Amino acid sequence: MTDQQKPQRKVAGGVSRSIRRLLLVTGAVFMGIYVVARVHSVVMSRAALHQFSILESKGPVPGNAPSALLQAKSGVDFNLWSMKRVTAYEESLSRHFAPPLAVLKIPKLGLEVPVMEGTDDLTLNRGVGRISGTARPGEGGNLGIAGHRDGFFRGLKDIAVGDTIELDLPARTEVYRVSGIEITKPTDVQVLDRQNVPTLTLVTCYPFYFIGNAPQRYIVRATISDVSLGGKANIQPHPAMDKLRN
Repeated sequence: MTDQQKPQRKVAGGVSRSIRRLLLVTGAVFMGIYVVARVHSVVMSRAALHQFSILESKGPVPGNAPSALLQAKSGVDFNLWSMKRVTAYEESLSRHFAPPLAVLKIPKLGLEVPVMEGTDDLTLNRGVGRISGTARPGEGGNLGIAGHRDGFFRGLKDIAVGDTIELDLPARTEVYRVSGIEITKPTDVQVLDRQNVPTLTLVTCYPFYFIGNAPQRYIVRATISDVSLGGKANIQPHPAMDKLRN
């Protein structure tokens, strides 16, 4: 080997070693990426299976998988809801609302829903609403609350005289007992007339599974039976409604 060939051989050997090191480093990087991806896949698969087992234990939910996941996330029971109303509820979550006036609870039905101000469609997609012109929560009189028959208030079909209804207010909880149930025409607004004792009047459309605009109203009347903290509602009259909003 000549003196001229020795430097060339040293250069070639150095290049070869650099290539080998580069290949080793590249291989290690790809191996690391594969391991991370594999671990992530296993973790996510187990999480998905766990989520599915939770949903399955709660029983079947009408509709598709996204609705079931929404139910698990929100805690709202959609079992009796129409798919249209579930979608409307999901869309309402991205909208801004004023704080609720109270929280309505019906233990027998497993219902817990915020009472919002007003009865426009968006408000009733998000919760139930105080009917304009009726008493405000905590004022006494007759508090009218409306809800959709294919949403939060569909469970009213199973309520009965004697069942309890709770109204959570900032300072106390008022407990009401169902005193009457009736089916009326939309024009029968006297159900919202003022009362001498604190009263809840729950209003929804009827029949519950009617296709199209329901022709009647389902009315649940409840009178106060107890107030937590020993409070007593201040009874105030209110203007009678001249019409019943759907």
